[in-house]
Amino acid sequence: MESSSKLHKLCGYFYLFLFFLTSVAADPQTDSLLSLKSQLTDKFDSLKDWFVITPGVSDKSVACCSWSGVRCNQDSTSVVSLDLSSKNLAGNLPGNQFLVFSDLLELNISDNSFSGEFPAEIFFNLTNLRSLDISRNNFSGRFPDNGNGSSLKNLIYLDALSNSFSGPLPIHLSQLENLKVLNLAGSYFTGSIPSQYGSFKNLEFLHLGGNLLSGHIPQELGNLTTLTHMEIGYNSYQGVIPWQIGYLSELKYLDIAGANLSGFLPKRFSNLTKLESLFLFRNHLSKEIPWGLGKITSLVNLDLSDNHLSGTIPESFAGFKNLRLLNLMYNEMSGTLPEVIAQLPSLDTLFIWNNYFTGSLPKSLGMNSKLRWVDVSTNSFQGEIPQGICSRGVLYKLMLFSNNFTGTLSPSLSNCSTLVRIRLEDNSFSGVIPFSFSQLPDISYIDLSRNKLTGGIPLDISKATKLDYFNISNNPELGGKLPPQIWSAPRLHNFSASSCSISGGLPEFESCKMITVIELSNNNISGMLTPTVSTCGSLQKIDLAGNSMTGGIPERFAKLPHLIILDLSYNNLSGSIPSDKVFQSMGKHAYEGNANLCGPPLKSCSAYSSRKLVSVLIACLVSILLVAVATLALYYVRHRNQGQWKMVSFAGLPHFTADDVLRSFGSPEPIEAVPASVSKAVLPTGITVIVRKIELQDKKKSVVLNVLTQMGNARHVNLVRLLGFCYNNDLVYVLYDNNLHTGTLAEKMRTKKKDWATKKKIITGVAKGLYFLHHECYPAIPHGDVKSTNILFGEDKMEPCLGEFGFKYMQHLKKGFVSSTANTDQMNDAIKTEQQKDIYNFGQLILEILTNGKLMNAGGLMQNKPKDVLLREIYTENEVSSSAFEEEEIKRVVEVALLCIRSNQSDRPCMEDALRLLSEAENRFK
Repeated sequence: MESSSKLHKLCGYFYLFLFFLTSVAADPQTDSLLSLKSQLTDKFDSLKDWFVITPGVSDKSVACCSWSGVRCNQDSTSVVSLDLSSKNLAGNLPGNQFLVFSDLLELNISDNSFSGEFPAEIFFNLTNLRSLDISRNNFSGRFPDNGNGSSLKNLIYLDALSNSFSGPLPIHLSQLENLKVLNLAGSYFTGSIPSQYGSFKNLEFLHLGGNLLSGHIPQELGNLTTLTHMEIGYNSYQGVIPWQIGYLSELKYLDIAGANLSGFLPKRFSNLTKLESLFLFRNHLSKEIPWGLGKITSLVNLDLSDNHLSGTIPESFAGFKNLRLLNLMYNEMSGTLPEVIAQLPSLDTLFIWNNYFTGSLPKSLGMNSKLRWVDVSTNSFQGEIPQGICSRGVLYKLMLFSNNFTGTLSPSLSNCSTLVRIRLEDNSFSGVIPFSFSQLPDISYIDLSRNKLTGGIPLDISKATKLDYFNISNNPELGGKLPPQIWSAPRLHNFSASSCSISGGLPEFESCKMITVIELSNNNISGMLTPTVSTCGSLQKIDLAGNSMTGGIPERFAKLPHLIILDLSYNNLSGSIPSDKVFQSMGKHAYEGNANLCGPPLKSCSAYSSRKLVSVLIACLVSILLVAVATLALYYVRHRNQGQWKMVSFAGLPHFTADDVLRSFGSPEPIEAVPASVSKAVLPTGITVIVRKIELQDKKKSVVLNVLTQMGNARHVNLVRLLGFCYNNDLVYVLYDNNLHTGTLAEKMRTKKKDWATKKKIITGVAKGLYFLHHECYPAIPHGDVKSTNILFGEDKMEPCLGEFGFKYMQHLKKGFVSSTANTDQMNDAIKTEQQKDIYNFGQLILEILTNGKLMNAGGLMQNKPKDVLLREIYTENEVSSSAFEEEEIKRVVEVALLCIRSNQSDRPCMEDALRLLSEAENRFK
C-alpha cells in the first residue's frame, strides 16, 4: 500500500512537471504566436499543432518553426514568413502580437474572416516586410495611413482585395518605391484616386476596382511606365478616360468597365502595343472607334459593349491576329460586318447584338477560326447563314434572331455536333428544316419561330436526348404531321408549334414525364383527344385551340396534377365537359367555339327526356319568378343608392350573377361585407376566392373597368388569376383565385436560404411573369408593385405567381395621374414609366432573394457597392459550392440585377432582354 501511494505521488509530480514545461514560453516569438492563437476564433482547429511540449533545444532556436504556416530562417532563430491563409480564422487581429517579428518578410492572412480595423502596428513596424496579403477578409474602417510610408520601404507586394475598408485611398503608399503590386479592390473606398498614385517608381499591378471611387481619373496615372496591369473600373467617376494612359507602353491588361465614363476612346491608345485585354464596357462612351485601335496587334480580348459607340467596325481590325473575344453588343453601331473579322485566325467569340448593322454576314465567317459563340441578333442583317460557320467543328451557340435573314438553313448545321443552342427566330428563313437530331447530341435549345419554313418537323426529333426547348411556331407553311415519337424526347420541356399548318392526329403520349408546355394552336390537327395525355405528369399547359379535333374530352385530363392552362376552343368537340373542378377552373374561353360541346361552364346539355321537359320548364318558370322577386328585393334593399350590380366573369369562374357573389359575402349590405380592402368569400358552389374592394368615381369608372378586363384576360403560369369582378356605380369587387395559399416569397426565403436551385427557379418565374405583362399583353400591363410580399406560391411547388399586378397603374388612372382622355402617345409614355419601375424593382427583388432578405430596397446602394464584395457576400449567404458553374451562374444573375437597378432608365434592359440574359446565365455551360 505504501509503495503504491509513493508511485501515485511520483506520477502526479511528473504530470505537474510536464504541465509546467508546456506553460513556459520557449521564446518571445513563440509566446506571441500562442497569445495570438488564444485571441482568435478557430472553429475548425486549423492551428491545432500550435503548442509547445518542451522548450527549445538551445536558447537561440525558435520553438514555433515547426508549426503549420510558420517558416524560419536557416538556423531557426527567427520567423521570416507567416502564412495563415484559408484557415477559417476569425476575430479582431491584435497588432501588438506582431511587434517581435522584426525579421518577418512575408505575412499572408488572406481568405479568412478577420474583422474590425486592420492594426496599424503591423503596417508600420514590420520594416523588413516584402509581401503583405490581407485579401478576402472583412477588415473595416480606414486603411492605415500615417503619412509616412518609409517604414515599409522594402514592401513589394500589397494585396487587400475584398474587404470593407472605407474612407479615402491611403496616399502614403505612393512613397513605397519598391512596390510592384497594389490591390485595394472590392472595398468601400471613397473619394477620387490620388494624383500621387502616378508617382510609383516600380509599380506593375494596380487594382482599385469595385469601390465607391468618384471624381476624375487623374492624368498622372500616365506616368506609371512600368505598369503592366491596371483595373480601376466598377466605380463611378466623372469625365473622360485620360488620354495620358496611352503612354503606358508596358500595359498588357486594362479594365475601366462600369465606371460611368463619357467622351470617346482616346486615339493615343494606339500606342499600347503590348495590350492583350481591353475592357471598357458599361460606360457612356460615344462616337466612332478610332482607326488606330487596330494597331494593337497583341489584343486577345476587346470588350466595348454597353456604350453609345456609333459608326462602323474599322477595317484596321484586320491586324487583330490574336483576338479571341470581340464584344460590341449594346451600342449604336451600323454598317456591315467587315470581311476582315471573318479572317481573324484566333476569334472564338463574336458578340455584336443590339446594334444597327446591315448587309450580309461574310461568307467566310467561321472558316478561318474556331468560332464557338456567335451572337449577331437584333440587328438588320440579311442574306443567308454562311455555309462554313461551323466548319471548324466547335460552334456551340448560334444566335441570329430578330434580323432579316433569308434563304434556306444550311444542311451543314446538322454536321455541327457541338451545337447546344440555336436561335434563328424572327427572320425570313425558308425551305425545310435540315437538322438530323441524331447528329446533334448536345442540342438543348432550338427556336425557329416566326420564319417561312416548310417541309414539316424532322421525324427524328425524339433522338435529341438533351433537347429542352423547341419552338417552331408561326411558320404558316411548315405543314406535315407531328412525328410519332415526339413526346418521348427524354428532356423535352417546351414544345411550341402553333400556326404551322400541321395536320394529322395527336401522337400517343408515351414517356412524356418531363414535358410542361405543349402549344399547337391554329393548325389542322384532327382526330380525337387521346386519354394517354394523363401520363404527362409535369404538364402545365396544353393549347390545342383552333384545330379540327373531334369526339369528347377525356376525363383523364383531370389526372394531370400541375395542369394550369387547357385551351380546346374552336375545334369540333362534342359531348359534355367533365364535371371535375380542373375542367371547370379553365373557364368558358377554353371551350367556346365547339358547337356540340355543352355543360358548365358552357350552356347546359339537353339530356332530359320529353316527359321531364314540362316539369323542368315549370321548375324553371318558378325559379325565374323567385329570382325575379329576389332580384327586385335586392334592387331596393341593396342597390337603392348604388345602382344596378353587374358581373364580368373570366376563364376559371363558373357563370354566377352579381347577386350570387354578393350573397356569398354573408352580409345584408355589401358595403359592410368587406370592411378591409382584401378578404375571402365562398361562392355558391363552394369555391373560395380572394375579394378586393375598389371604390369607383363616375369619371374614372370606364377606365378602371377597362383595365380590370384587360387584367382578367391576362393568363400566364406566373400570374395570379383574376376570375372576375362585379360592380355598380360606386364599388367594384374583384375576385381572385385562392389556390395560392402556401405563403409569400418573403416567407419562403426563411426556409429556402441555401437552396440556389429554388432561388433560380423563382427569379426566372418572376421574370417570365413580368415579360408576359410587358411584352405579350396589348397594351402592356405594368405590374406596379413588384416586391416579395406580392410573390405567391401554390401547394407543393415553388412556381412563383405575381399578385397585385396592374393595380398601382390602375390607381394612377383612377386618381388622375394619367388622364383618361390622354392620347395614345401619352398613355404609352405612362405605361413605359411604370414598366421602368417594374424593371428596377425586379433588380432589387433579385438581390433580396440572393441575400435571403438582407438587401431590401437597396437599389441605390448597390449601384456603387463593389461587385467583388457583393458577390462574396452572396456566395457566402447561399453556401455556394466550389464549382465554377454555380459561381458563374450566380455572377451572371447578379449582373442582370445590377443592370436592372441602373439609375439611368435608358441603360436598363427591357424585361425581354432581362429574361434572355437570365436564360443565357442558366445555360452558359450547357
